[in-house]
Amino acid sequence: MQIMPMGEHVGVEINGIQLAAMDAAGVASLKDLLAQHGVLHIRNQELTPEQHIAFARAWGGIDINNYFPLTAEHPEIAVVRKAEKQTTNIGGGWHTDHSYDQIPAMGSILVARELPPSGGDTLFASMAAAYDALSPGMKAFLLGIKAHHSADHIYAPGGYYAKTDMAGDLRGLELKTGALHPAIIQHPVTGRPLLYVNGAFMTHFEGWTPQESQAILNYLYEFATQEQFTCRIQWKPGSVAIWDNRSTWHIANNDYHGHRREMHRITLTGEALKAAA
Repeated sequence: MQIMPMGEHVGVEINGIQLAAMDAAGVASLKDLLAQHGVLHIRNQELTPEQHIAFARAWGGIDINNYFPLTAEHPEIAVVRKAEKQTTNIGGGWHTDHSYDQIPAMGSILVARELPPSGGDTLFASMAAAYDALSPGMKAFLLGIKAHHSADHIYAPGGYYAKTDMAGDLRGLELKTGALHPAIIQHPVTGRPLLYVNGAFMTHFEGWTPQESQAILNYLYEFATQEQFTCRIQWKPGSVAIWDNRSTWHIANNDYHGHRREMHRITLTGEALKAAA
């Protein structure tokens, strides 16, 4: 196994392994690397859908996504797709998956199935590094507050995607979501404090209006996505990414209009979030 850093604070690229053939010890080593680095990028893989599912089950439970289209044969696999004639993409703003759930997803395993000639990179940002770089005053404020998260303004019939050319691809538009999480959580493995807000699904701080919350949130979103906190995956055929939803944000670049991009994602079951001390 060869391991190379992708960014100063987040992400490693791993070569010399085949995920379909990994035993329990190999998966355990990947879990340790993920806890430390937030993102794993493994190239040159040949995962069938069945192998994708088996590998995900070796990590624990699987959360079925309520909104994305699912593959007909394998409902565990969500399809993240943009067609040639569409201009909107899924995940085109900084976010962390499923923060609107009472128990958010631990992470995701994304397999590249069909790629444009160029573009469509995914960027990740470290919420551990972002938290560490905040001022003592901002840390103290955030450690004492919780935040509301919801997907309704994104996926509901009157939400963001309903107004785009992605509307017909989505499911679960009538669902109602809502969760309250600490703004600073503790990573369950490393114990590091993590900034746990995000631009897509967080709506406001507890006890604050959305308007009052927005100025601070805008600052945090800009602060946490500075280049020194990020890494980039340039997808190639055979690429697989595994990321920790607690410790990272991600964004899918939408710079390949006129071309098709299809990724297959399995979401890994998480655990209840705990506030950092």
